[in-house]
Amino acid sequence: MAVTFWIVIGALVIVVFWTIATYNGFVKLTQRAKEAWADIDVQLKRRYDLIPNLVETVKGYATHERGVFDDVTNARAKATQVHVDPTNITPEQISAMAGAENALTQSLGRLLAVAENYPDLKANQNFSQLQTELSDTENKIQAARRFYNSNVRDLVIKLQSFPSNIIGNAFGFESREYFELDENSAERQNVQVSF
Repeated sequence: MAVTFWIVIGALVIVVFWTIATYNGFVKLTQRAKEAWADIDVQLKRRYDLIPNLVETVKGYATHERGVFDDVTNARAKATQVHVDPTNITPEQISAMAGAENALTQSLGRLLAVAENYPDLKANQNFSQLQTELSDTENKIQAARRFYNSNVRDLVIKLQSFPSNIIGNAFGFESREYFELDENSAERQNVQVSF
């Protein structure tokens, strides 16, 4: 009788510790996903800050390309207005963000294509520096998206795996949406701009 009692107590202790460890694992994965989204947000803000300087630099050389400048400015304005709540990321928010970012990337591509027609602009040190910073920022955005998506993947796997899914569902942990590009996005196409 005493042996059975201690076996039951031991089993309960193991279950309690497993529950605590699994719960803490979900908290950790959720916080990593939030942190990863914050990294994306920081890089996107950096991108938004670089764009007006780039547009102004190109404007000085290509004054007759007004439509391209307006497109970039409008796309930037729309992208900065999209808000994603990192504590409750929804598929609609991710979709809106991806759409706004795709439009901005397309308009930036057109702006850089216009710049290709102006040899003096390509030789301008300010333009070269801005272009390098923008390229670096685009690379950081891609890295932040991969980091975010890998954290979301880990959370989804744990939420769908047995027996951790029992704890995840019992405590209301929710999956997050991947930050994916639209299949027809310009970002999926090979952009060729030579300077």
